Amino acid sequence: MNLALTLLAAAERHGEGVAAVDGGERVDYATLLSRAASLAGGLAELGVEPRQPVCALLKNRREAVELYWATQWLGAWFVPLNFRLSPDEVRYCVQDCGAGVVVFEEASAQAAARCRESGRTLVALGDGTEDGDVRLSELAQVSAHPGALDLAEDEISLMLYTSGTTGKPKGVPRSHRADRAGGLSQVVHHGYRWADRSLGVMPIYHTMGMHTMIAMALIDGCFVALPDWNPGRAVELIEEERISSLYLAPTLFHDLLGELPESADVSSVESIGYAGSPMSPELAARCSKAFAARVFFNHYGSTEYYTWAVSRDQAAKPGCAGRPAINTRLRLVKTDDDAPPDALVEPGEEGQVIADMRGDESFGGYWERPDADEQAIRDGWYYPGDIGRLDEAGELWIVGRVDDMIISGGENIHPVEVENVLAEHPRVQEAAVIGAPDERWGQRVVAFVVGEQLDEEDLDRHCRDSAQIANFKRPREYRFVDELPKSPTGKLLRRELRKEIES
Repeated sequence: MNLALTLLAAAERHGEGVAAVDGGERVDYATLLSRAASLAGGLAELGVEPRQPVCALLKNRREAVELYWATQWLGAWFVPLNFRLSPDEVRYCVQDCGAGVVVFEEASAQAAARCRESGRTLVALGDGTEDGDVRLSELAQVSAHPGALDLAEDEISLMLYTSGTTGKPKGVPRSHRADRAGGLSQVVHHGYRWADRSLGVMPIYHTMGMHTMIAMALIDGCFVALPDWNPGRAVELIEEERISSLYLAPTLFHDLLGELPESADVSSVESIGYAGSPMSPELAARCSKAFAARVFFNHYGSTEYYTWAVSRDQAAKPGCAGRPAINTRLRLVKTDDDAPPDALVEPGEEGQVIADMRGDESFGGYWERPDADEQAIRDGWYYPGDIGRLDEAGELWIVGRVDDMIISGGENIHPVEVENVLAEHPRVQEAAVIGAPDERWGQRVVAFVVGEQLDEEDLDRHCRDSAQIANFKRPREYRFVDELPKSPTGKLLRRELRKEIES
């Protein structure tokens, strides 16, 4: 079943059910289908045909939800881009995917304007932005499109762009089958129930936000949009909308708990979980205390292959990635750059985590990037660059990335294990660890720490006293900072810390 049929089925099944909430606006499934079909007709009048991309520079809002489903109804590709990108970055992505239409709002108007130079049609949201060729609301005034109901499920549905930690961003084309399977996997592993209500705060240009929106449509659920992250407003929405699912980056949980009053009614929240970066045991304990959720999961995955593994009891095993998801086969292989899929590690040994690309949630390769395919895909297995190990129970733990490994005095040191120890110090709010060049040791461990009244000797003593890491792994240099550099989705940007060391 493709995603156009998925929307039709939701409207037929429960047309009066609320599909999306954005401020004071509430859209039921019957209305969502009607608006999506009309928008699809408007896009077709602009010249967008099936199998062609439409770029969106939008925050999480009602119009973004409607536009996504409009592209699926038309059989076009939805290409959501980070609205915070620079004009040059946006232009690159638009040209790379070949989109002829770019939909934007006030926050992304400057970046969108750069695309006009290359002849793109600009569609303004209508939120005060004047420099569009047409407004989104005007597109919805034409006759409804009949729907690409017969489109094969292996056709491209979505193109997400990776963050591009090195070089240009890479396009990740995903099929209708892969995204529908990803949504169903989320329903199962996150413990959703019928008509659940999820806080839509992770941006839809990110795989977490996108699949949350899809998952809600599969269970007649409600996507409660929060366009700008505001922990106080998030608390209000949890109470007002009776939110049942919170799927956030660990950073947002940290912010949310800081604004959560003891009197807040969060009893509706039954499922909480995180992805994108590790959660410290200390933060996991705070989440468990704040929410009496029946499921507390860690969702380990990627843009390319949405669900790798899930652990549903973070209260008992904080940080554990769990076991392979229902659509996935995983292996641990040697950490050599050219390790083939059959170079399995011994039990208890650390290795690269790789995934069988025959799983329903997998992508088929990067968009027009054979160089990236050659680096990441070998003999039908995807290599994301993560290093993991299996514990005595056979559950997976992610200990770092191949390119984040610190080698000091010939010993391997993973940043995450040191960061977890530092996070247990009562005055440390956040910590990040990288390797810096060292004439004697090759690399030395440097810790960037956020907190109050911190003392280097005290932190060193704390690490020496910890039973979790060997003494040679402790930081040899501390830098106290007000905040750590992060992406809009809360992922730590180690490359920015490395630049600071190099400067």
